[in-house]
Amino acid sequence: MFHLGMVFFIPLFVLAVLTYYYFFLLIGLIVMVAVYAGLGALYFKRFPHHYKQLEHRQAIARMILDNTWYVTEDGKSEGWFKDLGKSSKKKIAHFPKVWYRMQKGVIYLTVRITMDKHQKQLADLEPKIEPGLFCETIRKDYYEGHISYAFLYDAERARIQIDDVAAKDGTMKLMHHISWQFDSLPHMLVAGGTGGGKTYFLLTIINALVKTNAVLYILDPKNADLADLATVMPNVFSQKEEMVDCLNQFYYDMMDRNAAMKELPNYKTGENYAYYGLPANFLIFDEYVAFMEMVGMRESAPVMDKIKQIIMLGRQSGFFLILACQRPDAKYLQDGTRDQFNFRVALGRLSEHGYSMMFGEVKKQFFPKTIKGRGYVDVGENVITEFYTPLVPAGYDFLREIERHRAGGDS
Repeated sequence: MFHLGMVFFIPLFVLAVLTYYYFFLLIGLIVMVAVYAGLGALYFKRFPHHYKQLEHRQAIARMILDNTWYVTEDGKSEGWFKDLGKSSKKKIAHFPKVWYRMQKGVIYLTVRITMDKHQKQLADLEPKIEPGLFCETIRKDYYEGHISYAFLYDAERARIQIDDVAAKDGTMKLMHHISWQFDSLPHMLVAGGTGGGKTYFLLTIINALVKTNAVLYILDPKNADLADLATVMPNVFSQKEEMVDCLNQFYYDMMDRNAAMKELPNYKTGENYAYYGLPANFLIFDEYVAFMEMVGMRESAPVMDKIKQIIMLGRQSGFFLILACQRPDAKYLQDGTRDQFNFRVALGRLSEHGYSMMFGEVKKQFFPKTIKGRGYVDVGENVITEFYTPLVPAGYDFLREIERHRAGGDS
């Protein structure tokens, strides 16, 4: 029997069913979104560079297409209407082969060279790849039929802390991927203007070397920050006569060691100072150009001759130069002496002429950034790449730390 109350019950029942249906549907959607979001987060955590790699591949392909670095030929195809004849259309006959992979923040590109008209462009990809993919060249190798590039993506992430800088077995670590191999590629040239981080970089090097058995000599003609080291270590000079005497003594000690090594009972041709257990000697020369202007033209010739002899003969006996200046003028680094500094660092903002003084005439594009301690480096392999000096925390006391290291403290 039909009752009037059933007229109201049925719509309420339907409304309740629909409410529950949409409620559970909403819950299901929320759960699904959360699951997909979690999977996406897990994916990007596990493969952080995968999407970036897709972008890189697309950018490289677009570079080749936009620059028409491919070979085309005429092709003919029949249209819908045969009576109109065949239409002429260009088609790609050869597309350059480029292999791409990214591993641990390093982009590896290998290009096949086929001696076609685009060979020159493919053999000189750095000016396009570096700004295009936000990376820096760290290696370039040639082998039969191929050129292999290695680019560091986002070089600033490879910066290390000052406590991570260590000198061991003839090598000093300065970034995660950059070390100064002073035993095999001796002598360092540092250039940088005011505020570029040059002084902190020199202090960082000194801080690392005092942890070893190396003998250090420090010259600061401007009697500035490096001169303050005289309060915690010996062989720190800022007066003209003292600095000239130190340079001369450094040269004579090198010549004496070269002769003494040959008299050792275990002397072996081709071995260096480390083989005989002898300590390395470093002459750290800040504001070299200012010093040369201080000594004048009459005394500058013998000074430059001593510098040249140390550069040419110091590697075997373990006598190394670290020479710093605002700009390495050829006036005070003559006869190719500048080119004998294997490790060259330009910090801060330099002019185009300043970069050419440091690295010679190169095709490298230099991009200034307002980051203290940032610059460019050639580690001795004729590849110029972005460089960041080790990070020094605020309030770091170099004098106290260097004194502690000299005393053999570990804490």
